[in-house]
Amino acid sequence: MTDVVLPCLNEAPALPWLLARMPAGFHAVVADNGSTDGSADVARACGARVVSVSQPGYGAAVHAGLLAADPDDDVVCVMDADGSFDPGELPRLAGPIRARTADLVVGRRVPTSWRSWPLHARIGNAVLARRLRRTTSLPVHDIGPIRAARRADLLALNLRDRRYGYPLELLVAAGRARWRVCELEVAYHPRAEGTKSKVTGTIVGTARAVRDMRAVLAR
Repeated sequence: MTDVVLPCLNEAPALPWLLARMPAGFHAVVADNGSTDGSADVARACGARVVSVSQPGYGAAVHAGLLAADPDDDVVCVMDADGSFDPGELPRLAGPIRARTADLVVGRRVPTSWRSWPLHARIGNAVLARRLRRTTSLPVHDIGPIRAARRADLLALNLRDRRYGYPLELLVAAGRARWRVCELEVAYHPRAEGTKSKVTGTIVGTARAVRDMRAVLAR
């Protein structure tokens, strides 16, 4: 059974569809980061394991989910809980990790409509990805929120960022550790109705994420 860590903050409308589409052999670990809309109860009712995370921040939720994931199957996936990704993509991302042809597989988002990924968010992502390629030589074009790796390897990186800089810190650390990093295209859908983006939905949210990520690159 491969655990899928779902960092979650007020994603109750998205969870039933998302959890129902988990492929055979994949099990959701919802890292609830202080939701006030009943996300934790919805997740439990849909059969997911729920971890309550008191420390705010995307990185805090992902880290708590990794700690809670089952170490017996060392491969773990991470994916947003807002319905923007189809869990059916997960076996394709986990495949190279299981085959030991990659140490980290990251999704390169391909928007299915203009609503999926606002222009301001795309521009911020592209700027950071270009700088990352220059800094680490990793073949990545997206600081994306869907990925697969080995749980033990991720924890061994000892990542410190607990906010929006976490995905970028992971890639920087992977580059320094000389990990084999593979980027695969994944469809990026509009998030579920009734949910609200904490990053791409507003210019302010995107600016905060870019600020956190620039701080990672400045270290």
